[in-house]
Amino acid sequence: MKKGRLIFLAIAAILFLTSSQVSAQGNKVPKYGNDSVQCITHISLYREFYKQQNYIDALPHWRWAFNNCPLASLNLYIDGAKMMGYMADNAKDASKRNKYIDTLMMVYDQRVQYFNRQGYVEGRKYLELMNYRPGDTLTIYNGLRHSIGLEGANSDPVVVSNYFMLIDNMVRSSRFPADSIASAYDYISGIVDENLAGDKDLEKWQNVKQLLEAIFEPYATCDQLIRIYSKKFNESPNDTTLLKKITFMLDKKDCTGSELFFLATENLHKAKPTGESAFMMGKMYLKKGNYNKASDYFLEAIPLVEEQQKTTCYYYLAYMSFESKSYSTARSYCLKSLSINPNDGKIYILIGDMYAVTAPSCGDDEIAKRAGYWTAVDKYYRAKQVDPSVADDANAKIATYSRQFPLKERLFFNDIKPGTSYQVNCWYSESTTVRSSD
Repeated sequence: MKKGRLIFLAIAAILFLTSSQVSAQGNKVPKYGNDSVQCITHISLYREFYKQQNYIDALPHWRWAFNNCPLASLNLYIDGAKMMGYMADNAKDASKRNKYIDTLMMVYDQRVQYFNRQGYVEGRKYLELMNYRPGDTLTIYNGLRHSIGLEGANSDPVVVSNYFMLIDNMVRSSRFPADSIASAYDYISGIVDENLAGDKDLEKWQNVKQLLEAIFEPYATCDQLIRIYSKKFNESPNDTTLLKKITFMLDKKDCTGSELFFLATENLHKAKPTGESAFMMGKMYLKKGNYNKASDYFLEAIPLVEEQQKTTCYYYLAYMSFESKSYSTARSYCLKSLSINPNDGKIYILIGDMYAVTAPSCGDDEIAKRAGYWTAVDKYYRAKQVDPSVADDANAKIATYSRQFPLKERLFFNDIKPGTSYQVNCWYSESTTVRSSD
């Protein structure tokens, strides 16, 4: 398009524009500068070239408008950032590339000066700096932190996630102390939770939450978590959102023996009893060794929780019954768990342990007293068959209790042949196979 036609269009456009004064940072600045005709002309020219992605010819006109009528349009800064990025990406000379990057930073600074939104714009600015000058880590860190401080819950999820990743890198390189991660997680997770409670960009914020938790995981010691959340709990002991976060994080890191976990779980269950809170209460009292209360809470949780958690409740109930030497009850809970998940190896291990520990009390003769070890070993074999994750434990127990099988001589004396079927009748009834220890 010829420049003459563009100029004509620009002059025509002025008929529809006012030359009103606009306040910026307390100074009276004409929206279209001191020469509105020139301003509109240059804007029209740069925009036409910009639309054609002809940034080389667009730049002189954009630069004139940027310097002489900075309030004319927000597009000056949006388009300018894109063009400076393009020029920096395609610069052959390092010196020129740096000049384009400097100009890019200037574009963001001037945008703040004339169009405000400082927190948002600074976030975009320092993401650009991270891209073009990743070595300026401290400058980037301070810029992103300032942006998030200004925006709070309105922060861009990309800014938040990059800020946290940068802190992680600074800790890994020993430039920041390890507790910087915990402090940042405490602050940022509040922003994330506030956004997840809304209805905007939920998928993006869910991704940020997953990222934060993945990065924080290696640093999240019990001491760190208790230090972070004790103060918050003392300030808001009945805030259910906070209580859920405390119990989730402490349970995830196996910090359930702490007093904070006890108090937070108790308050959560009082305020809003659910299957999950009942389950947490059960784990808490299990940790304290109070099996009666733990059992009550697990039984309360079972009808209210998902299938996988039901099996965990049944396992804990079986374990506590086993510890209390209520073997029939323990076995009953194990069978209930297996009815939901028949491939849970640790349940078979627990049944095997019951059979092994009670074997000497089952029967009046030596064979009957040792038959329980056959059934125990059967369960250990079954455990590693359905669940390879317990194979090491199962193999160790198989080796231990196989040594308790009767000797061949004793079997012969009792007219019992190896490989034949044998019925164990004790507090349980199981059919097994005769084996010797030698």
